[in-house]
Amino acid sequence: MSNIEKAFKNGKAFIAFLTCGDPDLETTAAAVRAAVENGADLIELGIPFSDPTVEGPVIQSANMRALDGGVTIDRIFDFVRGLRRDIEVPMVFMTYANVVFSYGIERFLSTCKDVRMDGLILHDLPFEEREEFQPLCRQYGIDLVSLIAPASENRIAMIAKEAEGFLYIVSSLGVTGTRSAIKTDLSSIVKVVRQNTNIPCVIGFGISAPEQAKKVAGISDGVIVGSAIAKLLEKYGTDAPEYIGRYVKSMKEAMI
Repeated sequence: MSNIEKAFKNGKAFIAFLTCGDPDLETTAAAVRAAVENGADLIELGIPFSDPTVEGPVIQSANMRALDGGVTIDRIFDFVRGLRRDIEVPMVFMTYANVVFSYGIERFLSTCKDVRMDGLILHDLPFEEREEFQPLCRQYGIDLVSLIAPASENRIAMIAKEAEGFLYIVSSLGVTGTRSAIKTDLSSIVKVVRQNTNIPCVIGFGISAPEQAKKVAGISDGVIVGSAIAKLLEKYGTDAPEYIGRYVKSMKEAMI
């Protein structure tokens, strides 16, 4: 059984996304702990990249703050080792293929196993090119999480059949960021997913308010929130963990 399944054992999962090192790794650690203490079921850790193509301005800025602060992959691995002393919820990395290529795919994945990461999301990895990573991911017990976008259409069933860990359904075309309304017919996408896999599916991109979380959780197995959390970090800096904890609690309660 994938360790990621534990995130869904008690109902709808709230997944908190945080950029490692924004504004520093100590604050990221405090924010992770605050999120978990207030109901986060899975933590998605973003590895900063200088060209985060799927990200909107909020998370782009988070990446730049982290990189300007001197974050490196080795420092992030050490940071995760520290988290794992007391954080048991599943955790996945989100980054870009070039980051992993540059570090060395096998070196990256073997270290992921060593620090007890559970999965990997590569936003710019086409499904058809996942064989560059999938065999080594399986060798080291790291779930390679697939994404389904509104434009996936006739590829949804194919992607769902090969899913590992969970399926990440992108709510809207475009980049990350909070949205006042999500207009995609997500129910139809989830229906096709359900017909082709028992793997949990979660929805991300644009979810920021409790009422949005409640609606999206009603048709899926959980939600991912990133930009709203990054905004709190941008506004409050090292004081943000307290606010993040309150925010996560409000979102999780709305999903119950």
